[in-house]
Amino acid sequence: MRDLRKDRKNTHLKFYIMEISGRITKDAVTAKVSNDREVVNFSIAINDSYRPKGSEELKKIVTYIDCSYWMGSKMAQWLKKGTVVELFGRIGLNVYNNAEGKALGSLTFHTSNIKILVFPKTENSAEVPAVQNKNTDQDTPDDLPF
Repeated sequence: MRDLRKDRKNTHLKFYIMEISGRITKDAVTAKVSNDREVVNFSIAINDSYRPKGSEELKKIVTYIDCSYWMGSKMAQWLKKGTVVELFGRIGLNVYNNAEGKALGSLTFHTSNIKILVFPKTENSAEVPAVQNKNTDQDTPDDLPF
């Protein structure tokens, strides 16, 4: 990677595409912004775990990331709570002060491409019946032609 401080002629910063995967925490919401543009907003949770040195206990951590998708509002119909998605885009940070004046921050992900990996189970979806393996004499004839 080039050091941009040494190259004063280069005034453009490069953005690198990142890939993250997680589970959507609640149904996506479409918001209208200026000039009749629409943005799809949603949040994902990324689960991780680690074992501290010298410990047998597994520590679980969850990172929540707010996401925005500007490429088309129709995508919101597929982004439902529980859906596992793979996202491509760039990360950002929102820093703000809460009502008590405490500085807080949240991760944001400006999504350029969404790949749905797993849809959540719904009450209406029928479970796929398990395939039963029956071994009968009619299923496996002794005189196979090959």
